[in-house]
Amino acid sequence: MEIDRLRGHGLSDEAIHDAIQVIAFFNYINRIAEAVGIGPEPDWDE
Repeated sequence: MEIDRLRGHGLSDEAIHDAIQVIAFFNYINRIAEAVGIGPEPDWDE
């Protein structure tokens, strides 16, 4: 199981939970931004 692999790398359950929350948030925000047509910042290299 993936969570066991993360624990094997020394991550605590709290750290795994925090990572899941951050990853899920960015996934959500990126999908919303794409859906409403927000493009990359003008100073970002494409």
